[in-house]
Amino acid sequence: MRAEEYKISSEKFVLHSAGQQLHDEKLETKSVSYLKDAFYRFTKNKASIAAAFIIGILFLFSIIGPIVSPYKVSDEDANYAYVVPRNEFFYKHQLGFWDGGREMGVTEASYNLYRGIEQETGRTVIMTEPEIRQEEYMGKSVSYYDFRLDTYNAVGVKFVLLKYHEYVALQEYQDEYNVQVIYPITDPALRPEAEQDKTNGNIWYRTKAGSGRKTATVFDKNGEFIPIYLANDGTDQYTSKMYWEGDEKLYNYAEPKDGGMWNVRVDYREYYRYLHHLAGDGIEYPSFLLGANNAGKDMFICLASGARFSFLLAIVVASVNLFVGAIYGAIEGYYGGIIDLLMERIADILVSVPFMVVITLLKYHLNVSHVLILFIAFFLTGWTGMAARTRMQFYRFKNQEYVLVAKTLGARDSRIMFKHIFPNAIGTLITGSVLVIPGVIFSETSLSYLGIVNLNTGNLTSVGSLLATGQNFLFTYPHMILYPSIFISLLMLSFNLFGNGLRDAFNPSLRGTEE
Repeated sequence: MRAEEYKISSEKFVLHSAGQQLHDEKLETKSVSYLKDAFYRFTKNKASIAAAFIIGILFLFSIIGPIVSPYKVSDEDANYAYVVPRNEFFYKHQLGFWDGGREMGVTEASYNLYRGIEQETGRTVIMTEPEIRQEEYMGKSVSYYDFRLDTYNAVGVKFVLLKYHEYVALQEYQDEYNVQVIYPITDPALRPEAEQDKTNGNIWYRTKAGSGRKTATVFDKNGEFIPIYLANDGTDQYTSKMYWEGDEKLYNYAEPKDGGMWNVRVDYREYYRYLHHLAGDGIEYPSFLLGANNAGKDMFICLASGARFSFLLAIVVASVNLFVGAIYGAIEGYYGGIIDLLMERIADILVSVPFMVVITLLKYHLNVSHVLILFIAFFLTGWTGMAARTRMQFYRFKNQEYVLVAKTLGARDSRIMFKHIFPNAIGTLITGSVLVIPGVIFSETSLSYLGIVNLNTGNLTSVGSLLATGQNFLFTYPHMILYPSIFISLLMLSFNLFGNGLRDAFNPSLRGTEE
């Protein structure tokens, strides 16, 4: 092909937009802020979303739990120590789970004791038909009864010492509400000192000392319990017209003791209701959603209150450390030189002091609450990590062009530090602050678990204290350690995943790395 065939006439060329001013086309997409962009990246991480959801549930549990529970941390009743978790729905529908029942294997004497409680109070104590098995013990065959026990109704009847006016007030209460609280006094002479001692109010039937000092129940010819109630001798000054079921005579309902006190035998479930009726706290009968600990405290309120304390302490410490550390690190990183050198040496001295030494010194030299000691200890060294992060970010950004332009235009140091540099460091600082929270919670839990700090005072407790108490009953009453363990495990795992998601969202360049 010849070259002249490529020649194109100039008339074929036409200028586009001749005589018009050309401008850049307007960006049609919406602008996205830094935080919105970070949030968008965070939502792409499904594990972090799930972790945030779990953290939210645990946080709501710690805040709402103490509000909705009728109990307080200070409420305790040793008679209901170790009772297992009970949900009223499961209990009413007899689902055999989460109903306050516990599988038992006991001797015949103990089984008869539970039978006696059931017959006297009229409430179900033995929840399932017993299975009898024989075992050899010291060359003899011993019968054991396996059944499911209602740990709440098994409390049965107790002896209580009341002043006379308290005794009269209790009489008036049961007459007003037509409920029997006071039960007849029994004859201790017919309850031999044996496996079940004479102070056991649940033995209202005749017993004798069996072989090996085991209590043997004495039955009548029909195989029924033989009551050993004391007949009324006029000493109890009892004015109520209530009768024992199926009987037409009044028994002796109380016996006078020294100091103007009266020994009264009460149905403790109804007496518990009476005590809370006097307190006006709205509690009816005992029912603990997560069971009770060795002191008879509701595990639900203890765990919720301990979680609330841990969250609040961690959030306050993280906030104060962020505020102080950010200012301290900003000054270091922005000015550098001798100022940075001196301030870094101060931080190095504080960091080099072991945290346990700080706690110990504060504990023995400050006559203040352990809560304040914890806060001071966490604050004294906690802000240095935040200061180091801020210092690093300021060294990274302070020589950028936009900072040099701001200096050239005469911007003040404070404006440059917190208007131009600090926003670029906020992602790292937020991530660091969030990760401080689980660290504080875990440290506080460890300290209270080891008994270095004591947070069991009044209406205050901690998850670590619950774990420390529960470990002694790991095999006998596992619910005491199960729920605190689940809480702290979920919290630590969730915060780890949540922190990784925040790091990836605010610092995409660090994705897949560990800071």
